Amino acid sequence: MPDASALPAQPAPAVPPHVESVDTQYLESLVGYNARRAALAIIAQFLPRMAPYDLRPVDFSVLSLVAHNPGITSRQLCGTLNILPPNLVGMVGQLEKRNLIERLPHPRDRRAAGLHLTPDGETLVREAELRVAALEEEATARLTAAERKTLMRLLQKIYR
Repeated sequence: MPDASALPAQPAPAVPPHVESVDTQYLESLVGYNARRAALAIIAQFLPRMAPYDLRPVDFSVLSLVAHNPGITSRQLCGTLNILPPNLVGMVGQLEKRNLIERLPHPRDRRAAGLHLTPDGETLVREAELRVAALEEEATARLTAAERKTLMRLLQKIYR
């Protein structure tokens, strides 16, 4: 057995650093990080306000587009919202089962159907859009009207 005094001395284990305050400077310099944080803050308010209507953000978007574009096709919805067709099929089916939208023949394309709100859908969208408008006002209350308009314009420049 070797003599313990002949072995090299082991350095004392390093004490791991601890963080007093989190440095987010790098992340906050990223557009994606800031856009995602803002979206999460708004969605956190959106979900409970839309719970009485049983609407997720994408359901709300689909219904709103149908409300403002009667006769819109599924293909147009997919392109506008960047949704894959198989995902939209199930969503439209659920909205139909809830009697919120209906498919009617397209006036110029016999292969396509136009989507329209039912009377129940019109009522729901009208109420939901009022709640979302109030949410948007609250979520952007620290911005001036001009800042809000600028923010919208700048965000749209990224995805359009």
